[in-house]
Amino acid sequence: MTGDAVIKVIRKISEVSRDQWDSLANGTTPFARWDWLDSLEQTGCVSEESGWLPHHIIAEQAGKVVAACPMYLKLHSMGEFIFDYEWAEAAHRAGIQYYPKMLVGIPFTPVTGQRFFTAPGAERPPLIRLLGQALAKIAADNKISSVHVNFCLPDERQALEEIGFFPRIGIQFHWQNRSFRSFDDYLGSFRSDRRNKVKRERREMPARGITIRAYEGEELTQKHLRTMFKLYKDHVDRLYYGRQYLTQQFFDELHRRFAANLCLMLAERGGKIIAGTFNVRDDVAMYGRYWGAFEEHPFLHFNVCYYSAIEHSIHKGLERFEAGAGGSFKQLRGLDPQHTTSAHYIVDGNFRRAVARFLNQEREMIQRKRDLLLDHSQIKPEHQEP
Repeated sequence: MTGDAVIKVIRKISEVSRDQWDSLANGTTPFARWDWLDSLEQTGCVSEESGWLPHHIIAEQAGKVVAACPMYLKLHSMGEFIFDYEWAEAAHRAGIQYYPKMLVGIPFTPVTGQRFFTAPGAERPPLIRLLGQALAKIAADNKISSVHVNFCLPDERQALEEIGFFPRIGIQFHWQNRSFRSFDDYLGSFRSDRRNKVKRERREMPARGITIRAYEGEELTQKHLRTMFKLYKDHVDRLYYGRQYLTQQFFDELHRRFAANLCLMLAERGGKIIAGTFNVRDDVAMYGRYWGAFEEHPFLHFNVCYYSAIEHSIHKGLERFEAGAGGSFKQLRGLDPQHTTSAHYIVDGNFRRAVARFLNQEREMIQRKRDLLLDHSQIKPEHQEP
């Protein structure tokens, strides 16, 4: 039953207890947990200054929180990884104020997972629709252009479509564990020419005196996290389009609160850390997030970001490794294209119809692109996902 539910907007995740929130978000990715979201808020990574204003939605019945979603009032479209810059430009030409907009998702994190958290044992579709209708009403009542639900699950997409949200699909490159027992076993799934190239790229590391090791859980020190922050910041600063979303204070908070879900792949040479990646993991998957290097070496990036992460995932028995947004070069390393899903609600009628036409055309294009990419997979057909 949802008829007697009360919808509330909270401006800080700390207005809900950790236990309440995590009981709803149980079973989704680590990024949805209270500690991750609160760390972003406490360290100023999400704030009015950064253009991410928390306005989380909760539904209460009989004084008990039965559903929730992390929502942010956005003053721009940066840090989302579902790109709508063309929509913003089209709205501007039509005289529609696109920003602020409403975003349901995890800041700076292109990882698929639950976006609507529901009480254990509750029927999810009615609660998803309830929160979706509340989001749409808040947007309309406050003259906000749109609501966007990024990297959501299929059941969320279906429930939101039923109340007027438009679905959108995208592509990411993921590694899937086909019951591999070792990295060599995994290499056996490659086509022969690519398998030999990967072996050559792997041999480059010991030839240069570089070792790569995973540090996670209790092995992680604050020094490790601070070195990883320097690698992250150095990489962002080198890119003309780079934008620093996270702070050293955030990395410190994660070391204090979140070490059990962190995995750093660190490359060392001559006793010094020269490169690394910041990954988050649970018992099912590893999620590659940030990379940086103090030295440049051939194939260092591929070895640290992909090969070592995949080898560690095999060792830990994980089902998949998600390497983040972009980068078709990942397919050469055995990561094949997977669909991602988002859902969007547009308030203005004319603009709404224009976006619907665009999305219909885009979905066909994305499907053709994925089919074409799979035709060029480096994995033998018998090892590919249907």
